[in-house]
Amino acid sequence: MAEEPTVALPPPTQQAVLPPPAPLPPPPAPGQTHRVDLGGRTDVALLLPQTGQSSQLGRDMLDAAELALSELGGNDMVLTPKDTHGTAEGAAAAAQSAVADGARLIIGPRTAQEADAVAPIARAAGVNVLCFSNQARVAGGGVFVLGFLPEQEAHRIAEYAKSTGIDHYAVLAPANPYGQLTTAAFRNAVAQVGGTVDMVETYDPGNADPRSAVEALANGGSFQAVLLPEPAAQRLKNVASVLPVYKIAQPDVRLLGIDSWDVPDIGREPALVGGWYAAPPPDARTGFVQRFTQAYGHAPGRLATLAYDAVAVAATLQKVPGGGFTAAALTNPSGFAGADGIFRLRPDGTSERGYAVLQVEREGVTVVSPAPETFQEAGH
Repeated sequence: MAEEPTVALPPPTQQAVLPPPAPLPPPPAPGQTHRVDLGGRTDVALLLPQTGQSSQLGRDMLDAAELALSELGGNDMVLTPKDTHGTAEGAAAAAQSAVADGARLIIGPRTAQEADAVAPIARAAGVNVLCFSNQARVAGGGVFVLGFLPEQEAHRIAEYAKSTGIDHYAVLAPANPYGQLTTAAFRNAVAQVGGTVDMVETYDPGNADPRSAVEALANGGSFQAVLLPEPAAQRLKNVASVLPVYKIAQPDVRLLGIDSWDVPDIGREPALVGGWYAAPPPDARTGFVQRFTQAYGHAPGRLATLAYDAVAVAATLQKVPGGGFTAAALTNPSGFAGADGIFRLRPDGTSERGYAVLQVEREGVTVVSPAPETFQEAGH
């Protein structure tokens, strides 16, 4: 049975679509905030690092947010940036300022630590938060997580690998919280699809030579696939380059990854060619990248799509009579189609996405398992 959407949707689609306009309106100038005079009232606050270590990414996300507002926003919506300085203290101060300004929705901040600082302030004011973290632990109590959750990516790649006949797995992960999180997620995912994780080895991410961990993996037993959940692209390539030395090579042993593999030059490392990874569908992002580049003269940072989608959701809901930014409106079960494919927000504060499985090639990637186009198609 099709799910009943909670917003008015154009037939025949079953999801709230965030489409590019036709024709594209003139984009805002880089760094220029789209504002409408509503007597000083702030509808949506955007918490991003405009200064500090992550300021370049913050500027790309701000530009993406402004692009979404230019394309989809109406004259009754205000978007006001607040600088978090990339710190928890800065995020808390930005949230306090947003609440004082009368924000009805907070978009951002970027990290889990910043979201922890923002949550009690927003919760006390009754303001929902769309943050960009990829950690499910910060979700709930009015905080919705838009980042790519390792738990879902791990399940998608495990499900696909199992469908090809792979039953036995290993993990080679960095010895840090991210490595622990992805390893645990992959263990659970493999168990759910009926496989086993037979070995886990870790390496010091600060050590340039992972040979001892790779050697231990090679000597530890037999397996058909290895998950490499390394978030740093160059370190991923370094680790992968050592594997063939110990006879861990494709196609005999398939290398698996998640969206941290989703970088333009992934195929330059020969050991990764033929590997599979779960990530948002690349065709969904192509149009966004083209429009962003046209507007601002350079390609966006990878996480800029999250800011675009968050503002697009706000702009869409702003137009629904009586809907606003309530939890019921945000968690429309039919979801939204954004710059990274379909997604929806769950009542528990996590987000659910439709991931594709991609295969690394020397000159790019190919899709070996397409992302679903609706959540009904995904079987959810």
